[in-house]
Amino acid sequence: MIDFTHSSITELAIHKVGNKFREEDVQFSESKVVVDDPELESVLMQYMLLPFKGHEMFKFTHASYLIQNEVYSFCRAMFEIPGMFFDNSKSIAKHLYEQSTHPKIKSGELYIVKLKDCKIDGVFCEAVGIFKSENRETFLRVKPNASSYDIQYEDGININKLDKGCIVFDIDKEGGFKVGVVDSQGSSEAQYWKNDFLGIVPCEDDYSNTQNYLNMCKSFVSEKLAEDFQVEKPDQIDMLNNSISFFKKNEKFSEDAFEQEVIREPGMIGAFNDYKKSYQTEKEITFDDEFEISTPAVKKQARNFKSIIKLDKNFHIYIHGSRELIEKGYDEATGMQFYKVFFKEES
Repeated sequence: MIDFTHSSITELAIHKVGNKFREEDVQFSESKVVVDDPELESVLMQYMLLPFKGHEMFKFTHASYLIQNEVYSFCRAMFEIPGMFFDNSKSIAKHLYEQSTHPKIKSGELYIVKLKDCKIDGVFCEAVGIFKSENRETFLRVKPNASSYDIQYEDGININKLDKGCIVFDIDKEGGFKVGVVDSQGSSEAQYWKNDFLGIVPCEDDYSNTQNYLNMCKSFVSEKLAEDFQVEKPDQIDMLNNSISFFKKNEKFSEDAFEQEVIREPGMIGAFNDYKKSYQTEKEITFDDEFEISTPAVKKQARNFKSIIKLDKNFHIYIHGSRELIEKGYDEATGMQFYKVFFKEES
């Protein structure tokens, strides 16, 4: 978990990064920004740090050598070499500019900040934050004037909406640091932030273990059960619900217990294990037979497990409970399929 309660800003630089595809420039500041107003620092800390919950952590990586990851190298120099913050902040801005080649990437201010007294997993450390503001909003300013009021407007940045950001914690330097990431866009062209600019991959921890296993279960149900076992939609949803239920009620994951409680049928267990092996190879990940279950990861993945049967454009059936209370049939008179749903009360 991340705790910024005692954190404060020690250094801050702001540069403007344009879109290289549109031949916009990168504009460097001539010096660091001095933050000597406690209220201003509080506003900046809210804007930069509040979105980071600390559940899913990443680390820097590189196909050849970790030191060749540009952002990793620049941040490491900031931690290790006094006086190198500002020069490396410009290097980070230049590197981001070089990756800003998609036509939909917006120009914006880039804030690079060095923080002290950050706490992660119970350990205090320094951190480097990199934040980009891409969207501006219009704000009204109302000021009293004698017996009346003056009203003006101006464009600015909403401090409650961080567009893109990352925080690099000076923990596990040799392993690629611990990195928290925010990307409010989430679209395909925005993947340049995580992949092209930062070059990060998820850390192998309880959060990623939980998230990856549930993703694999979802893919198995949607791809394998329907194709190879002709499992109907209500039974697919039932297995998804049982998978989430297993992760919600247990603190520790055991693959043997999961297979016996959720998969159940021996033939399907064999297919599940075969699918798991191919999934690990394709995604370049590994699954442990046992791990601590991450509650935040379960909550996040549960939102992606859809318990809905869509019938033409007329009806949606949500299945949250017992599979035995819904039956599927075929009506010869109309030549249409139907579902029969059993219930005690209507609300």
